[in-house]
Amino acid sequence: MRLQKKRVALVIPAYNEGSVIREVVSGLRKTFQKSPYSFQIIVIDDGSRDSTVQQARLGGAHVISHILNVGSGGATATGLSYAYQKGFDIVTTSDADGQHRPQDVLEGVNLMARSKADLLIGSRLIDATGMSRIKIFGNSGLSFLTNILFGISITDSQSGLRVFSKQALALLKWKTSGYEFCSEMLWRAGQLNLSIHEYPIKAIYSDYSTTKPYRQSNWNAFNIVKSLLKQRILELFNE
Repeated sequence: MRLQKKRVALVIPAYNEGSVIREVVSGLRKTFQKSPYSFQIIVIDDGSRDSTVQQARLGGAHVISHILNVGSGGATATGLSYAYQKGFDIVTTSDADGQHRPQDVLEGVNLMARSKADLLIGSRLIDATGMSRIKIFGNSGLSFLTNILFGISITDSQSGLRVFSKQALALLKWKTSGYEFCSEMLWRAGQLNLSIHEYPIKAIYSDYSTTKPYRQSNWNAFNIVKSLLKQRILELFNE
């Protein structure tokens, strides 16, 4: 009797990534076509005003569009909700700007398939070779804050490359819609006693990803900290 292939959803939140999204989708498709998994690539178009939708479809992705831009956290929630409704076994999220190598996404799926983890984080800081000092400082600082506020010890709390088990997919919810959702997701996973692990990845920093106007900057870290502190204080008073 043939074993049924695990079904994998590859979720990519995207906002105005028309110049690169087709290449990103095609790279994932080529990598996973050689894998033992049944897969679907799902691009969440977060109210883009460029050719993101058309280019993602040309690359081979299923596209779900938001009418308005709601933020990375909201787009990710849409993708995970779709994957849960469709009954996927494993779900990944990765960035639309080409920062994540397809082989690192596949490695995360392989690790999830043979482990008992609920949430895997692809960490750029286990080996930060090639990463700028300012990015290392910013991401390390937010990871430290995530540990202090929520008791979650992770080296790269802001990584967009994440792999979810079926259980995590069913249980995880968060309230923030911007980049701060990365830390809040870990907080909620900890509250649910989900098993969180990391694995090393190599980030690709191209001229495009480091200069695009919608990238997350270290200055945005101040807004993330403010939002996380507000969430934590509100919940402390409600406990």
